[in-house]
Amino acid sequence: MMVVELIERKRDGGQLTPEEWRGLMAAYARGDVPDYQIAALAMAVFFRGMDDAETEALMLAMLSSGRRLDLAHLKVPRVDKHSTGGVGDKVSVILAPLVAACGVAVPMMSGRGLGHTGGTLDKLESIPGFETRLTLEQTAQQVERLGCALIGQTGEIAPADRRFYSLRDATATVEAIPLIAASIMSKKLAEGLTGLVLDVKTGAGAFMPKLDDALRLARTMIALGERHGCPTVALLTDMDAPLGEACGNAVEVVESIEVLRGGGPADLREVALALAAEMLLVAKVTPDRASARAKAAEALASGAALAKFREIVQAQGGHPGAVDDPVKYLPQAPLRVEVAAERTGVVQRVEPRIIGRAITTLGGGRQHVDDPIDHAVGFLVHVKPGSAVRPGETLATILARDATTLEAARAALARAIVLGESAPPSRRRVSHRVTSGGLEELTGPGAS
Repeated sequence: MMVVELIERKRDGGQLTPEEWRGLMAAYARGDVPDYQIAALAMAVFFRGMDDAETEALMLAMLSSGRRLDLAHLKVPRVDKHSTGGVGDKVSVILAPLVAACGVAVPMMSGRGLGHTGGTLDKLESIPGFETRLTLEQTAQQVERLGCALIGQTGEIAPADRRFYSLRDATATVEAIPLIAASIMSKKLAEGLTGLVLDVKTGAGAFMPKLDDALRLARTMIALGERHGCPTVALLTDMDAPLGEACGNAVEVVESIEVLRGGGPADLREVALALAAEMLLVAKVTPDRASARAKAAEALASGAALAKFREIVQAQGGHPGAVDDPVKYLPQAPLRVEVAAERTGVVQRVEPRIIGRAITTLGGGRQHVDDPIDHAVGFLVHVKPGSAVRPGETLATILARDATTLEAARAALARAIVLGESAPPSRRRVSHRVTSGGLEELTGPGAS
């Protein structure tokens, strides 16, 4: 295979055939094609794009490069959720045990931080001993026993995508819609699901900030799922500001546990319940959205969701004390510094990308593929757009390892939190529902 010829063709706006994609991804998974050539191809795709047929061909090529999770013997529906990524987006940590507590099997496969966004695996691994690298056999056994597993992409599942995923982060090609769609759906179809819910972010902190682009991404993934026997629905949720207050790794686990206990920030709880309701609907365990939401809310109020999370943590080697007393058992940053408002005003913006990049500066994200993660560092952002503040009122708390990164984080916050004189326009937390049948603009709980 002459990889250079494929790069040239894509660079010039041409297409690769399904056979070429399949051969290329298989060779890449084996290590026969170097990263620099795939990086060149990714940049060509970023600028030239791919049509629907070619996107599907890439997805199937990555899917066929590995094995699939076999859960067909289970007598309950199998549903997962995927988020396109954001800052403070710890919904997966909440959602998996919550939906499993409602009687649905949730083989949740998550990723690591990508670009300015955090990764669910990095958050979970802040729990002492928690192991996300389960084999397919271990995953199947745990889902059968507990109804849920929280895993990373192993070398068994779409190994070509696993290598490609990290490469995109390091080559500024994350935001290409065909690459996002093919990557996500290759992993999800490998899980043997009976349904999939997508959380597609919009706003300043999303990979697709514009509504039209987010809708195009959602529709692309929905079409891929539906064509391959996996009913798929997407919710468009707001990422114009960080979700919840906690931004980092360990601090986001703490906040997730607060929601599982029935509390937590209102915006985080609303998004989690909206997505849980969609998962229950696609699983066909409830007849309508209202009853699905009520079932999920009851699992939080009764403690069933928290108990399920404790079971999952213990089954995957994590210290169960982290669920009961997270402040004691999760990593704590040595420096905890509050940043206060210097004048009276109304918060106009809390720029999520600046916050996300500042987490990396603190050590909580990666600048290179193999960088270690400091799970303890991050931010607690106490204000939202529209919050009225007075001089001396705390805007955010920095959780830092040392004085140098602390000052860099302080400077980032000064740029991220912007004050003005009047309230900015409000944004809905959950704005649209997208299915193969069309687009629905949402109102009511979760859409405020």
